[in-house]
This record gives sequence, structure tokens and C-alpha cells, in this order.
Amino acid sequence: MSMAYLAEPDQQQKLEWLDGGVFSVLLDSAATDGQLTVGRFTVSKGEAPPYHMHTREDEVFMLIKGSALLWSDDQEMELSEGGIVYLPRNVPHGYRITSDTADLLMICTPGGIEGMFRHAGRDLATPRPEDFTISLDRMAEAADLYGQIIVGPPR
Repeated sequence: MSMAYLAEPDQQQKLEWLDGGVFSVLLDSAATDGQLTVGRFTVSKGEAPPYHMHTREDEVFMLIKGSALLWSDDQEMELSEGGIVYLPRNVPHGYRITSDTADLLMICTPGGIEGMFRHAGRDLATPRPEDFTISLDRMAEAADLYGQIIVGPPR
């Protein structure tokens, strides 16, 4: 049964992500009865995930701060501060941050994609192992476990 759920900032899991960025799990599938995942990226210029597609969820990105180039299927678009994009499942996409820093809100439905970030990333509440890295193998393993397909390298 779905019920209201409040997650204050100190209750939100923060994960080390690509290129030294941070992915905050604001609401996960456990909190939303599987309905959605809400996350927030705080990243720097050049951050770009592999070109990929989701097989299980639709995704919405809102660029709260910064600018980015976005690719969806064969389209290239500029995403500016306040811009929002809908990325349906099974459509390849990716982005690259073009501003010095960026703040992105991600909403995926249904929920569950947070498992991929937890698998490949590192919880910032734990000590960082000296050899920690988000390798291509680690990304591919996490993607495979959570219904993501890596189509190609970052753009």
C-alpha cells in the first residue's frame, strides 16, 4: 500500500558517482511502493554516462542548474537551466555536462533504478577504499542487473 513518505536531506543516501559526482537517492522504490525513483545529481563539467537505454523505466531529467548536451536516439539537443526532458524506455540516450557544475533532478517510473547506482557507486557514509573506481566492468555489471543496456561510450 502506498503512503506518504518524507525524506529529509540527512535521510537521503548520497553515492559517489561518475567523474567524482554525487548521486543522491531522494526517494527509492521502497519508499514509493515501487512506483518511482527520484534522484539528484551534483556533477562537474564533462560528466557523461555511457550512451545507454533503459528497458524497465521511463526517465525524466530536469536541469536545475547548469547546461548540458543531450542525445536521444539520433537527436542532439541543448538542455539549459530549468529545462526538462522525457526519455521513454527503450530509446538510447546520454548527456554531457557543458557548464562548470550542474544540478540535475531525475525521476524514473517505475522505481528500482536506484539499485544500479547503489551497485556501481559508493555510499558516501562509508570510508572510501583507496582502490575504489567506477570501472566500465562495474558499470556494465550494474547496468545488466537493473535492465540498462550500454549502447556505446559517452558522447
